[in-house]
Amino acid sequence: MRAVLLDRDGVLNRAIVREGRPYAPANVQELEIPEGVLEALNRLKAKGFLLIGVTNQPDVVRGTTTRENVEAINQQLLLQLPLETIYVCYHDDKDHCGCRKPAPGLLLEAAKAYNLDLSQSFMVGDRWKDIAAGTKAGCKTLFLDMKYQEVFPREITPDFTADSLMGCVEWIINGE
Repeated sequence: MRAVLLDRDGVLNRAIVREGRPYAPANVQELEIPEGVLEALNRLKAKGFLLIGVTNQPDVVRGTTTRENVEAINQQLLLQLPLETIYVCYHDDKDHCGCRKPAPGLLLEAAKAYNLDLSQSFMVGDRWKDIAAGTKAGCKTLFLDMKYQEVFPREITPDFTADSLMGCVEWIINGE
């Protein structure tokens, strides 16, 4: 089974950008799905890809939102978009867990649950940690460049870069 694994904030929904840095919406009221996302995902679904969200949500342990808010946002995304599920890591960097991107744990968990061939799957993300996780899991990686003020570590290189989710989808569908 092939899949497209998609980061949540900045890919599936609009990230809230403050001083050039992206942040997750704190609640459902702040959730916004950008124009074109549903169409892009429907094109992937029509080509037989399983669509799975993978997201770091450290704001819960940081105390700036609640697990209930994260789950409510995820539920809205699952209702409005053709996603199979959304895997979530609630840890922060200091926890050194295996599920927080750039670690590949969420992707490996999805692969096990859905019998995915990660070498035939794709990871789409808007930050270097997404690309690193995809690379470590053995996926082809696509960077959705949202022009954040964030520097990629030199050793992290996506297979493709686009300025829209549809651009990423075109690359996947057209056989890279």
